[in-house]
Amino acid sequence: MSFQSALSGLNASSRNLDVIGNNIANANTVGMKASRAEFASIVASAGGGGGISAEIGVEVATVSQQFSQGNINITNNDLDVAINGGGFFQLTMPDGSAAYTRNGEFKLDKLGNIVTNSGANLMGYPTDKTGKPTSASIQVLQLPTAAPIAASATTSITAEFNLDARAPIASSVTPPTPRATYGTALTAYDSQGAPLPVNLYFTKVTPATAGTDQWDVYDSLAGASVGSLVFDATGKLTSSTVGSLTLTPAAPSIVPAFPVTADFGKVTQYGAAYSVSNLTQDGYAPGELVGMKVGENGVITARYSNGQTQAAGQISLAEFRNVQGLTPIGGNNWAETYASGQPVQGSPGVGKFGALRSGALEESNIDLTAELVNMMTAQRAYQANAQTIKTQDQVMSTLVNLR
Repeated sequence: MSFQSALSGLNASSRNLDVIGNNIANANTVGMKASRAEFASIVASAGGGGGISAEIGVEVATVSQQFSQGNINITNNDLDVAINGGGFFQLTMPDGSAAYTRNGEFKLDKLGNIVTNSGANLMGYPTDKTGKPTSASIQVLQLPTAAPIAASATTSITAEFNLDARAPIASSVTPPTPRATYGTALTAYDSQGAPLPVNLYFTKVTPATAGTDQWDVYDSLAGASVGSLVFDATGKLTSSTVGSLTLTPAAPSIVPAFPVTADFGKVTQYGAAYSVSNLTQDGYAPGELVGMKVGENGVITARYSNGQTQAAGQISLAEFRNVQGLTPIGGNNWAETYASGQPVQGSPGVGKFGALRSGALEESNIDLTAELVNMMTAQRAYQANAQTIKTQDQVMSTLVNLR
């Protein structure tokens, strides 16, 4: 029986050394989780219901994985993503099966799909341009790399500025104040993304209502007024008749003239020099993808050459009731099993799901020093079991040689 006990000890120690060796080999593997051999005794029971049993050795009951958090290493690569907390990235393997990983070393393939080094697609939620999910079903995350994003025509202009309350009525001085004295300009865009210059000029005129100041608004140096701005004695805007401006693309453009809303709600008239503090419009030209960033909530923000930023999806995470039940399938991936239960999907940073860190990777949680100590301990255990066999052999030899 001592032979059997020692032999089982050799097998268990050898298996333990295999596990430790695998940990050491993967000490620098991104997202790797350490494994641990867990042992159990082997007991033989005598028949007949006498309750007599004997321990006859040891076995490896299971090799468990330790899903503790690894250190976060900054890489400054936008496509590197680390999970700081619970959860797994969800993948669709090339054969269509589902897999899960903590390895955030992602790349872009020729179609703009976000993939792993093995070609598995990263999964997530579709979103609108602001980053709000549009569906609860996950899909392959893809960036628009094949073609530029479409242009968007200007629909509104917002202006914030101060008109000098000390300015005289333009027609009351000699020579009259030039229309260009108080003016500003910005660039709008038509539906094809072609730029359109927009000029605004302001001329102080005799007010229609006593006790107020009035400025007429022009969109050209020679054209008629497009409306007026009226201010009270405190310098605040009381009324604006500038509802919209009409923009006309120049030939040979086929884009027809189109209206643009003009918002002058924050214009003031104080006794200070004329100054423009804000002048914005909501149109833009077409643009090519130049970069991306992943937020803590998993929303992928794409940056374009036209200065626009738009959400292109949200990375989803999955968690399991029993992560120990996941089975490793290679490539630093795990697969769902009956023991793990079905995945629970969610957004990063919500509930039990960890936040994401863009430009960083999660290192393995393997303590190399501890593994080397464990290796020495396992080696001694192997030697001790081998010594047990040697001693038992000597005992048997003595018995055989008795005369």
